[in-house]
Amino acid sequence: MRYSIYFTHPQSAKLTELGSQWLGRSAFSNESLEQPQLNALAEERLHSITEDARRYGFHATMKPPFHLATGRSLKDVKATFSAFARQTPAFTIEGLAPNFLGQFLALTPTQPSEQLNGLAAQCIKEFDHLRAPLSDKDIERRRKANLTPQQDAYMLEWGYPYIFEHFHFHMTLSKRLEDETERKALKAAAEDHFKPVIHQPISISHLALCVEPEAGAPFQVIEIRPLEGQSA
Repeated sequence: MRYSIYFTHPQSAKLTELGSQWLGRSAFSNESLEQPQLNALAEERLHSITEDARRYGFHATMKPPFHLATGRSLKDVKATFSAFARQTPAFTIEGLAPNFLGQFLALTPTQPSEQLNGLAAQCIKEFDHLRAPLSDKDIERRRKANLTPQQDAYMLEWGYPYIFEHFHFHMTLSKRLEDETERKALKAAAEDHFKPVIHQPISISHLALCVEPEAGAPFQVIEIRPLEGQSA
């Protein structure tokens, strides 16, 4: 069993609704959803290229999935999560838009945001006392990605390599795609599907506590909380 802290809007919000439809599953209800019909992509192909993202649910990772440290419980996680949400202020970023990060499509910020990067760094630090150390097998698996010395150090200290200056906020929409024609078609389709919510200010107003009940199982939202802290 693993836990994670994700950014998402509530289940009824338009961003969540559109993202869940795109992936074909709600992480709130754990129900399968009918995916949009895309002129540029067959139904079976969209289902295939969203398979991995569908398991995790529509989200942006703030604290990557972790096993609980010895002596810690879900009660401890919920208490930390509740306190963090009460103390952390919400804020607004300039917008999101579909872009490719390497070879996979995601919604990413239209402009850099120090507040967004700061929130992610806070989540890495504030929840780390709950995290069990990585196993030797996990470390070996991560090192197959040719980590930089800094990324390797972050992995050993914080359990994940792509944090702090290596963090890139993203809400994943596909697996890695090599065909350039397909990539362009998918990005255009995402621009159309997410048109009601992209290229406009968006609130970073909630965080979700999620669980992977067993290895390989779909991640599910345990609870979602608004960020209620006072802005400086």
